Amino acid sequence: MGILNVTPDSFSDGGRFRDAGPALARAREMAAAGADLLDVGGESTRPGAAAVGVDEEMQRVLPVVQAIRAELDVPVSVDTRKAEVARAALVAGAEVVNDVSALGDPAMADVVTGAGAGLVLMHMRGTPATMQSHTTYGDVAADVAAELAPTLARARAAGIEDGRIVLDPGIGFAKTAEQNVELIARLGVLARLGYPLLVGASRKAFIGGLLGGIPAHGRDAGTAGACVAGLARGARIFRVHDVRTARHALDVAWSILRIPAEAA
Repeated sequence: MGILNVTPDSFSDGGRFRDAGPALARAREMAAAGADLLDVGGESTRPGAAAVGVDEEMQRVLPVVQAIRAELDVPVSVDTRKAEVARAALVAGAEVVNDVSALGDPAMADVVTGAGAGLVLMHMRGTPATMQSHTTYGDVAADVAAELAPTLARARAAGIEDGRIVLDPGIGFAKTAEQNVELIARLGVLARLGYPLLVGASRKAFIGGLLGGIPAHGRDAGTAGACVAGLARGARIFRVHDVRTARHALDVAWSILRIPAEAA
């Protein structure tokens, strides 16, 4: 899943792809590098980020979704917490809603059901502005799984089939650096819920911390390491900025990991 932030304030690439022209050029690059899905987002969800209004988010997202769908065959997901934005993006050609609030908008489930779209449910406590004050867990992996379960039940009750649901543990969302590492190591706890898992660790601060404090733009090799570790622990979708580096690392790792250890 290639990240396409059409925002002025995302932590890694904010402002670079705000207009449809540069955004489409970036989408082409990621498709050529091996992206299976392009994730277009018009609202930053970095820690402390302020909310964006519906109209402004639509103005950022819809022209980019339309431009990608007019030219590329790669499916598009829309990264939004708002049912109204999701509805418009699905009409414009998106096929998946990547909802970091996990149905925080009460209308979101019906929007996804009505469009027959895919849905990513991500774990987060609070909002991007407040989430880092909600990092107390008894057992972070078990607690994340338990807190996603009611949302899963709501999605299914709304008519969203199991085959259209993906779970995201929310790396960096209401988690400390140590909890992020533990969550990736213990993805098997979430896998027991029975849904595909997405890991979104790309360029996040915990990677910089593990590598001695390097800035966001230098974290792509570390991101690839986190992706490979996630692959080994059960994740199958990886949301990244640098598609080529992650794709190469994952393709090689998968070629090895798919061979049973006893056969090797």
